[in-house]
Amino acid sequence: MLLTTKFLRPTSEPRAVKRERLSALLEPDGPKRLNLVIAPAGFGKTTLVAQWCSRSSSPAAWLSLDEHDDEPRRFWQYVTGAFEYAGLTGAGELRKQLAHGTDEAFTEAITGLINTLARDASPWTLVLDDFHFIREPAIHRQFAYFVDYLPPGVAVTLASRTEPPLPLARWRVSRWAQDIHPGLLAFSEEECRQFFQGTMGLDISEEDVQAICRKTEGWVAAMQLSALSGKGSSAGTRQIDLDERHISDYVLSEVLDQQPAELADFLLETACCPRLCASLCDSIRGSGDSQEILEKLLSQNLFLIPLDTRNEWFRYHDLFRDALLFRFRHSQPEKAEQLWQRAVDWLLAHGHVQEGIAQIVRHADWHWLARVLAEHGNNLIHGGYHLPVLNWLDALPQDLVTDNPQLQMLRIWGLFFANRVDTLAPLLSSLEDLLDRHVADSHPDAEGALGLQSEISLMRSYLARSRSDDKSATDLTRQVLKDIDHTRIPLKSVTYYGLGLDYYGKGELTDAEDALQSAVRYGQVEQKPSTVLSSGGLLAWIQYNRGDIDLALDTCTDIRQWVDRHYADPSQPRLISCWQNSTLCEIHRERGHPQLAASHLQPLLEHVERGTEAGQHVVIQYVRGHLAFSEGKLQEAIEALEDAAQTARKRREQILFEPPASSALLARCYLAAGLPDKARGCLDSRADAEFTNPLNLEQNRISEARVMLALDQPERAQEILSALLQPAERNAHNRHLVEILLVYGEALALQRRTEESRQMLTRAIGRAAEAGFMRLLAEESPHLRSLLLSLPALNAPGSWNSGVRTMLLKQEEMAGAATATRATETVTSPERSAKTPETLPEPLSQRELEVLALIHQGHANKEIASRMSVAPATVKAHIRNLYGKLGVGRRTEALARARELGLLDN
Repeated sequence: MLLTTKFLRPTSEPRAVKRERLSALLEPDGPKRLNLVIAPAGFGKTTLVAQWCSRSSSPAAWLSLDEHDDEPRRFWQYVTGAFEYAGLTGAGELRKQLAHGTDEAFTEAITGLINTLARDASPWTLVLDDFHFIREPAIHRQFAYFVDYLPPGVAVTLASRTEPPLPLARWRVSRWAQDIHPGLLAFSEEECRQFFQGTMGLDISEEDVQAICRKTEGWVAAMQLSALSGKGSSAGTRQIDLDERHISDYVLSEVLDQQPAELADFLLETACCPRLCASLCDSIRGSGDSQEILEKLLSQNLFLIPLDTRNEWFRYHDLFRDALLFRFRHSQPEKAEQLWQRAVDWLLAHGHVQEGIAQIVRHADWHWLARVLAEHGNNLIHGGYHLPVLNWLDALPQDLVTDNPQLQMLRIWGLFFANRVDTLAPLLSSLEDLLDRHVADSHPDAEGALGLQSEISLMRSYLARSRSDDKSATDLTRQVLKDIDHTRIPLKSVTYYGLGLDYYGKGELTDAEDALQSAVRYGQVEQKPSTVLSSGGLLAWIQYNRGDIDLALDTCTDIRQWVDRHYADPSQPRLISCWQNSTLCEIHRERGHPQLAASHLQPLLEHVERGTEAGQHVVIQYVRGHLAFSEGKLQEAIEALEDAAQTARKRREQILFEPPASSALLARCYLAAGLPDKARGCLDSRADAEFTNPLNLEQNRISEARVMLALDQPERAQEILSALLQPAERNAHNRHLVEILLVYGEALALQRRTEESRQMLTRAIGRAAEAGFMRLLAEESPHLRSLLLSLPALNAPGSWNSGVRTMLLKQEEMAGAATATRATETVTSPERSAKTPETLPEPLSQRELEVLALIHQGHANKEIASRMSVAPATVKAHIRNLYGKLGVGRRTEALARARELGLLDN
């Protein structure tokens, strides 16, 4: 749902000063594409642009931006919504496309908007008011692309307090941009006269006009305050502070003095509130008339700005509120402090916890902050706000945390969700020592201590998983489930998620699904959106691999809708789950929608670039490699999967679960590249004993059978597959079952057992059709694809059959093209791999080599800075230099290039 009031152009006041000299600058002119109206608050930017639009005959789309629009998807939905509201044919379909896409895949939709404007061929104007709220670099890049390719005659007008980081210099040289700066917006003496006499209806002398104009330097907000005071002549003789965040006490007192006592008191008493609603104002004032007063202020235009269309939430103009606070805190400091505390209490009690904490931090009331974090911190962390909680804990004086078990446990949870698992063991031991001392000292909070012991046990179960100590993990988790009903701490969702991981690790998928469904259910009751996302994501991953693709998609959709419905916060990054996005990527890849798959992968790649938890890193790179493999991008697939395999091997102790078998998929990439020996070596490096998850062992053995076929050993392949067939069918490992049947059919065909092969392949097609697998069949060997295309079962009518045949034929074309170019473009270029460090244009420094090694270990920039005892900015500089010398643009490319040059061990 979009707020249509954001598309309404402000009404042009008939008595407002007509600013012809500036309106003329906004008119279309030759190659111009952009009007920039840049000035501080109160300079009349919106009024000017609204006046110009009201007199223009060209179609115009208006959008009033706010702080919630600083997110790519929301921003472009509102931009297309503005055009739709203004009548642009086709804009509605583009908006729907954005609504169902992801936050990152917008180029296609933006291009569609440009094309729609070109087809319309009208001289459209897009007005974006308050563009200073847009700070997201991705939006700026996308917006620059939009302006660069606007069709002739279409222009954009930006009204902003600050100059946006756009390629303005280039646009100015090309005469694409028109600037209207504060100097131009400032009222002239004649405009001041018109403002006071015409707009405000004041009988003011020529001498006073000149004095006010000189003192305010044409700043219309200050002039409006002077006019509201009713004493324009005397106001003109006093100093008026033009600071954007402060109005002189004199002018403010004159405004307040003109109001009835009831209104003046209300203004002062509610200035402590960053936002206003009747309930909040009633609570801090101890009255019941706030809604009536708010509407009265709104009707009198006393700097009150509505934040919705229902007149429920408001805020004061920043300049006005700052002045009110300044006056109240100096005139009645004790009452101001008391009302501020009531406002924060109301925010905390009504679910606006982050806003309340922000006020407490601003006042540096550390004891209150400690109490609030102890009460609300756990829910904040499980709501995805672990990093702010860690920052708030760091802001507290050390003595407030040292002897507080709840705050220490809160830090442990925060670090756990921040994927800093390697730091937890000593903190848990320290917390246990503290609890033991409390017991010895007969501390009164015995129930709280029991709850914390359950949390400690739960955290230790996760650490046991990272050590592959499955028995300890399961025992600890089950003990927590026994104790949990005796505590007040809501831990069932997290505990059942851990149980689901245990069952998944053992390959007991039915039990894993049951546990994860419980985790989702309790997570919704306990209001833990992060746990709901993770549990639902892993549940969908299991459902997908079992062959329930539609169910997996439904699970992802239901979970996403619940989280967005209850925990969408436009001011914060969107909560995502590695499991869920990976599942969605796999589903859409399997169904032949690579662009949609990539859109779900893109947010995860950003986590990889910044440095994420080792297990998530492996899952993301596995999915990335699978998508590249499906698209025939073998080099990209190999680089991603090699990185996944190495990370899984080197950082095993930091991974809470056994990630997918990267080596199995890597072997398939080598086979597709015509390198069977390398594929065999890749699999031989993994002993079967390394696998604790039967799914991964199964996947590895299927790839081993494929290698045997490539090495002309079909009997050995059949032997491997025969051992896998019944367990896969018995345990409903349906995806693997289809693969087993397919490769088994090829093995039989190579033994010239044609009829048996056809029966096996027909059985595989039946299973695949039932589950909805498509891409899976097209990824097999060329020989197997030709066998499938000749099957009567696949040539029968039906949309699934038709889709699979199309995929198989397209794969044949791609394979032919790849064969034609393989002579010049091998998977690993001999020329490149032959290079040595000495062939670099400039060798890496010792510090750059240290950074490279830490990146290779999977550390994020902050961790690298900590380990090297340097500032994060210094690390960024080293990485920038490193990328430049290696000729790459991201971490995975840097690691692949470094391996080619012999700078890293494989």
